[in-house]
Amino acid sequence: MTPEQVKLVQQSFSRIVPIADKAAVIFYDRLFEIAPQVRSLFPSDMEEQRGKLMATLTAVIGGLTNLPLILPAASALARRHVSYGARAEHYPVVGAALLWTLEKGLGEGWTPDVADAWKAAYATLSGFMISEAYGSPQAAE
Repeated sequence: MTPEQVKLVQQSFSRIVPIADKAAVIFYDRLFEIAPQVRSLFPSDMEEQRGKLMATLTAVIGGLTNLPLILPAASALARRHVSYGARAEHYPVVGAALLWTLEKGLGEGWTPDVADAWKAAYATLSGFMISEAYGSPQAAE
């Protein structure tokens, strides 16, 4: 990721924070719509899970300016996800749901540059997490 992409991700996410609860609902609704097979990996009451999602995104996005600082937490999160039943092939679906949610939440603020920045951020972090959890970023393909 370039410094400009980091800035775009952080600035655009700051516009999502005020609608964090709604964004989390939209994200999980979209995830379960495009990948209904993952619904069983989540609790029936999603309120706490939605809060965890937004807290994690806030921490990760805030740490993009210093990736080595957040990579240990991302590694631990990746390994925890394995214990929940997550598989490498779920990462692209989660990414698609996240990007779709951001596009809906940002509206006209979802420019090609912002989209590219988010794609780069997700590719960087998901590739690292897949590698940590499964040994190879290609495991998701």
